Amino acid sequence: MTKAKSTVFFCGECGFESAKWMGQCPACKAWNTFVEEPAARKEGTGAALKMRPLRKASPARLSEISVEEKDRVSSGYAELDRVLGGGIVAGSLVLVGGDPGIGKSTLLLQVCRNLAAAGKKVLYISGEESLKQIKLRANRLGGMTGELLFLCETSLDSIQEAILEVKPDVVIIDSIQTMYREEVASAPGSVSQVRESTNLLMQIAKGAGITIFIVGHVTKEGVVAGPRVLEHMVDTVLYFEGDRHASYRILRGVKNRFGSTNEIGVFEMREQGLTEVENPSEFMLDGRPDGASGAVVACAMEGTRPILLEVQALVTQSNLGIPRRTAAGTDGNRVNLLMAVLEKRCHYEMARYDAYVNIAGGMRMNEPALDLAIVMALVSSLKDKPVDGKTIVFGEVGLSGEVRAVSMADQRVREAVKLGFTTCILPQICLDKMNVAAAEGKIRLIGVRNVREAIAAL
Repeated sequence: MTKAKSTVFFCGECGFESAKWMGQCPACKAWNTFVEEPAARKEGTGAALKMRPLRKASPARLSEISVEEKDRVSSGYAELDRVLGGGIVAGSLVLVGGDPGIGKSTLLLQVCRNLAAAGKKVLYISGEESLKQIKLRANRLGGMTGELLFLCETSLDSIQEAILEVKPDVVIIDSIQTMYREEVASAPGSVSQVRESTNLLMQIAKGAGITIFIVGHVTKEGVVAGPRVLEHMVDTVLYFEGDRHASYRILRGVKNRFGSTNEIGVFEMREQGLTEVENPSEFMLDGRPDGASGAVVACAMEGTRPILLEVQALVTQSNLGIPRRTAAGTDGNRVNLLMAVLEKRCHYEMARYDAYVNIAGGMRMNEPALDLAIVMALVSSLKDKPVDGKTIVFGEVGLSGEVRAVSMADQRVREAVKLGFTTCILPQICLDKMNVAAAEGKIRLIGVRNVREAIAAL
């Protein structure tokens, strides 16, 4: 009688299971992603891994399903509510990922404070910190009142019992990589444990109508650690971005079943915790130098929100056989493309110069609307002539040197007017279509058809 194999192989990207190791996953086509883990115990498998439904399932007609505004609850932060699509949806499963020390636990503890103050019962479950460590952080944040309960536990069987006993409105799991199910014969954080743990939490959230926030660790590539199926199982995936040594943080939604995935929330890390940045444009332009060449203000869109950024360029004579090109905060290949357009269409000898392009403030933007601002910054630095500090530039640049239209030109101009800019250089086709009367007398609009016209206007 042949002995059953005690280990199986799982794909780290999609969770595909195989009896032997394979170089390429047949499901997601990823290479070198298979990891070996112990197989699930056979004895009692049917009873052990079978989860009892929390309520009896019965089909319903579409007309019988009621959707009300009260199904959404405010988190106490307008920035977070915007990313979530208008607030926290009851019974949703939200995954929050980010680098270590970026502020995931701090943000969720502050959300717990706001929800408890609003009369909600909140259960904060930590598998990484002790109760004393949580209290030290809570004392630093201050204002912890209401039905706010804490639990330090890593066994999901015990956690399930605690949730069904307490019956909270919101549960925080920090983090999913520390949780384990006793029926799964592998270490916490493994593909099997993460998948089964998330599956159990999903059943609790949907069956009992409890909102659950899950904190997820990220890999060195910046994606949530564990199988990719984890992101497919949850309702919403949020990424907390930013340099841990800088003050600002960006909360970005990459999946949302209840709203748009184009919105971002901007926070600033202070001694008392995270605070909202209601006007990111003013925050990003703070400390801008006066009269410096190679600096141009551009307007990028994140969802429906316009953000003004300073695009900086430094063009210097090259001493190398191949000039050096560096881009920080934007796509380096795009910068090379725009420099080739300047050389071919405007006859600037860019091949003899090193070029360095930077988006000030540490932001990262790849929107084509930044093209014209990058071109203007390069020309300004090359000629050593500063651009007026009250001028804003946006537009996409094509390979023929034409300036193409961008979306939401009206919102970009209104944001520029709000921050006191007096001149706006934009694509002529956007100027023809937008409502000029709304900006008349507040800002001077200059439409350009190609790069040469834009350089002449400046």
